[in-house]
Amino acid sequence: MIGKKVLKELAQAVGREKVFAESEYLLSYSYDATGLEYLPDAVVFAENEEDVAAVIAVCRSHGLPLVPRGAGVGYTGGALAVSGGVVLVFTRMNRILSLDRENFLAVVEPGVVTSDLQEAAEKAGLFYPPDPASLKTSTIGGNVAENAGGPRCFKYGVTGNYVLGLEAFLMNGEKVRLGAETIKNVAGYDLKSLLVGSEGTLAVVTRVTVRLLPLPPCRLLFRVDFPALEDGARFVQRVIQAHVQPAVLEFMDRSSLQAVYSYQGLALDDRLRAAVLVEVDGSPAEVAEREALLKKQLDAARPLHWQRAETFAEQEALWATRRNISPAIAKLKPKKINEDIVVPAGRIPEMVGFIDGLAAEYGLCIVLFGHFGDGNIHTNLMVDPDDAGEMSRAEVVLDKIFRRVVEFGGTISGEHGIGLSKKPFMHYQFSPVELELFRRIKKVFDPDNLLNPGKMF
Repeated sequence: MIGKKVLKELAQAVGREKVFAESEYLLSYSYDATGLEYLPDAVVFAENEEDVAAVIAVCRSHGLPLVPRGAGVGYTGGALAVSGGVVLVFTRMNRILSLDRENFLAVVEPGVVTSDLQEAAEKAGLFYPPDPASLKTSTIGGNVAENAGGPRCFKYGVTGNYVLGLEAFLMNGEKVRLGAETIKNVAGYDLKSLLVGSEGTLAVVTRVTVRLLPLPPCRLLFRVDFPALEDGARFVQRVIQAHVQPAVLEFMDRSSLQAVYSYQGLALDDRLRAAVLVEVDGSPAEVAEREALLKKQLDAARPLHWQRAETFAEQEALWATRRNISPAIAKLKPKKINEDIVVPAGRIPEMVGFIDGLAAEYGLCIVLFGHFGDGNIHTNLMVDPDDAGEMSRAEVVLDKIFRRVVEFGGTISGEHGIGLSKKPFMHYQFSPVELELFRRIKKVFDPDNLLNPGKMF
């Protein structure tokens, strides 16, 4: 517990109106989307980098853990105060500091909501591609911490591909400026990229410079339905090989489609086993060319059915099924264990078949959907936390899934990070030598293990 003396120091350092130790505040910042709960000892809202430096100084002087936090919508417990201490909330540091049309970049504070940056960029005729599902609530700082992705990753890449520079404070109070305002930069070790995806365990980011692109003027979306997931996988591979250059390649399996159609009160075609969403974008000429190439593949694939959406309203209607998966499956069981495994794209049908087999063998409800183009399968185990037997079976199934993912040459996390929930499985993907390197790097940045302790490894 933090005593009154430390709370007084925090209040003197940043202002009493930014420091809270009341139970309602501690409870509000004790959990994230995992459903896990760890009470911090205090919550501080940073409004500028001076606040950040001041809180770091107080925590360092008293040996208190410090946990940076954005919107708290993560799925792995990365922003939870597992050792107590101070949760430093960045939602008030939410300014877009500059939007540079000439150099195609923006400078933002870590509390900027992802969709706010996208909308501001689009008003200027620019484009910020990373689009995590939580873009309406997640913050850029959180996206940087987890190296977040989204449906457009296949063509445009993840958050890290757009981070040009970072300003951050080390736990010893020193400020660092990493990267540059240029696309090319190979001077020295790439410490900027080391911080991206480090889940707030190495430094506290206070400013992010991101790369922007020209806004594609045209966009088309297609939904293609198949009688088997394997048919959808083959179609996706042909689309890639035909140089269609899709921006989005999403899939939904039978379990996710069933959940959404039931949620919407609609009847599902008994033959339907998979739906693929394909989006193409670019100039009018590029989109026309890509549509022609795509239609050749549609003719060859002979799907059950396909739809084309050109207007915003039509596209939103097609996206509705994909976006309604989370609220739909929430009706199935009280708790969702949301994993984001990745395998080579060609092995998706095999991995899905393996997971379906485990669901049947262990009597579990497992819903699958994800990013077909980059092999990212969102694996949702729907469970009742009050059912000890079911929770025990879920643990066994998760272990088997992660083992098979690594056997396939994949990774245990594509965009959600490691945090707490995936920490026990890191040794499947990394050798003891590699894990020890991680620990040594952590010790260089944070020798006293005060910055977001207990995460990743």
